[in-house]
Amino acid sequence: MLSAALGSALLVLTLAPQSAQANPPTGGHCSGTGKWWVVCEAEDDATAPGTSGQGAGGNAGGGSSGNGSSGKPPVCTYEKMEPQPPADSEYRLGHAADEKGAIFIRSCELTRDDGTGTMTDEQLVWVADGEEPPAVDPEAVAAIAVSKMKLLGPDIASPRAAGRYTVGVPMWLWVDQTPTSYGPQTTSATAGAVTVTATARVSSIAWSMGDGSTVTCNGPGTPYKGSSDMAESPTCGHVYKASSAKAQSGKFTVTATSTWTIDWQGGGESGQFTEIRESDVQVAIGELQVVR
Repeated sequence: MLSAALGSALLVLTLAPQSAQANPPTGGHCSGTGKWWVVCEAEDDATAPGTSGQGAGGNAGGGSSGNGSSGKPPVCTYEKMEPQPPADSEYRLGHAADEKGAIFIRSCELTRDDGTGTMTDEQLVWVADGEEPPAVDPEAVAAIAVSKMKLLGPDIASPRAAGRYTVGVPMWLWVDQTPTSYGPQTTSATAGAVTVTATARVSSIAWSMGDGSTVTCNGPGTPYKGSSDMAESPTCGHVYKASSAKAQSGKFTVTATSTWTIDWQGGGESGQFTEIRESDVQVAIGELQVVR
């Protein structure tokens, strides 16, 4: 592949797409370019093999790093290097040129710890003849699709922080329905030949009322339209039995916790995830005063 007359010339193998190749060594020239690597013949021995600042499919401005553990399995794809590294290259991972097998690039898409997206980790692996690289796990691809979603806590419409509420008077609880706070929300992700589509929607909201009571509602609640009597909400409500005068700052903290149900399918499989989000509001509960 390379002439033996090169003598002490250094072989530099850069793991990077051509659009992100490192500059070749000064005074050298490059040949044997493949999709993922390039062999450069250097005129000195001061250049060491290295990786580019951005792996294929990685986030701009950063290379592959860390494990991005989020409790969900990574999505990994395998691509055979073409052409294969030279016989004396360290990128053969210690395998001789006549050994039956090939070098593959394993690219794993990892979900970030904070759930804000993904990053790509790339490694070289040896796959012996007769073996197959691991297949893409559809559930892992589904997890990547979920990581692309913007799932927020409930958009609380009632109670309102500026509202006036009274002991013994029914409080109607409801939320505004948006794709990011209630759903439905659909997105897809692809890894190799596997494409998975996931749809998320809120299946229930648990209201912690601040007075020790919890109300669980299977829907968004019913907006109050006015009533001549003190009617209770037909779907989601609460009646306070004591004022918030003794609570911190004189208000109860009402916390709405939504359960997102995410159904996914693709790659010949299907399944379901759940995600939890919450929002809160401070409300004052007063008592009716009798004037004599």
